[in-house]
Amino acid sequence: MNVLLVGSGGREHALAWKIAQSSLLDELYITPGNPGMLRHGRAVQLDLKDHRALRAFLLEKRIRIVVVGPEGPLVEGLHDRIADDPELRGKVTVIGPRRQGAMLEGSKDFAKEFMLRHNIPTAAFRSFTKDQLKEAVDHLDRMTPPYVIKADGLAAGKGVVITSDRKEASAILKDMLSSGRFGKAGERVLLEQHLSGVEVSSFLITDGESFKMLPSAKDYKRIGEGDTGPNTGGMGAVSPVPFADKEFMQKVHDRVAAPTIRGLREEGIPYQGFLFMGLMNVGGEPYVIEYNVRLGDPETQAVLPRLRSDLLDLFEGIASGTLSERHVDVDDRTAATVVLAAEGYPGEPRKGDPIGGLELVREALVFHAGTVQQGDGVVTNGGRVLVLTAFGKDVEQAIANVYRSVPLVDFAGKYFRRDIGRDLVRTPQQA
Repeated sequence: MNVLLVGSGGREHALAWKIAQSSLLDELYITPGNPGMLRHGRAVQLDLKDHRALRAFLLEKRIRIVVVGPEGPLVEGLHDRIADDPELRGKVTVIGPRRQGAMLEGSKDFAKEFMLRHNIPTAAFRSFTKDQLKEAVDHLDRMTPPYVIKADGLAAGKGVVITSDRKEASAILKDMLSSGRFGKAGERVLLEQHLSGVEVSSFLITDGESFKMLPSAKDYKRIGEGDTGPNTGGMGAVSPVPFADKEFMQKVHDRVAAPTIRGLREEGIPYQGFLFMGLMNVGGEPYVIEYNVRLGDPETQAVLPRLRSDLLDLFEGIASGTLSERHVDVDDRTAATVVLAAEGYPGEPRKGDPIGGLELVREALVFHAGTVQQGDGVVTNGGRVLVLTAFGKDVEQAIANVYRSVPLVDFAGKYFRRDIGRDLVRTPQQA
């Protein structure tokens, strides 16, 4: 079958790498893609908002599956436009939900209300519009710090602030609701109960009726070691997660995953594709922090290498409504992922620096995230530049293996966290 993959980051490179391994694949097209993805498929330039051109391309190339990597096109209704087109209906399957289902990520207020309706465990919350700024500030006095403040809509991973300072919380609320810094995403703000525990990313794939759980992972959001400094899109990940044991993941399946898919079905919200469940393990109990309607980044770069199953076979199960008959086989080894970022990230990253040493990496997978071709070479073109992933029999060995490859890749201003996965390694005293 022919496949179109939408996206250009590390997550999409991992998807391209995995799709290219499938015996079911004839041609993989990628838009817009990045230099690292070119070894797996053909890059094409498509304006996804130009539906006539998109339709013509899908028909001409006989595309059977469209895999949407990032959330933006899904929230904007890309699936709806393809599925509702009479010329494409029944010929093209989109991996990723329609706009209504994508609101699980597109609106935190929508997601929280959905969880309340279906008894899915999550933190208590109140939402406020820009006309309710005074009520929002007053509500801080009824909360126990730390204060969790979230912009309702998509804010490129920068719309969540946690602070214990009442004065700072008030200023952040005023900034979000009054300044327009987040545009439409900040027209509504959520104040949420702070949950104390350890975060874990859980994933599933669904055809809207049945679902299959995928490997879990832990990602590291802060820029600084020891989880300090501002949030980023993610500086590394580990899969599986030792504290997300079989008992905990069974609770995730029964209390979060199953009621979520059942709730979507009961509310008549069609959903096919991936669902990311950002969870907090609070004393062994899972609470949902957020939903994402696609795979996480950089968790994908740790999760997909562990997936032994043919990814296109799972997509075919979605297309035919037979996902329940497919099998998910997972590698028992641990995968550790480290992000190599540009100087200045997560603020204004420097760009255009030549990248050397890629050909020297033999013991790790290399996924491009923010790169661009320049002449015969590759240069930096984003905050998160490259992602390295290595296997090990356990967490300790996996992180040792991936960090052995990090010095081989070089570009000016290269920054990476040196403590990815260290918190998961059992010391002799803990053993």
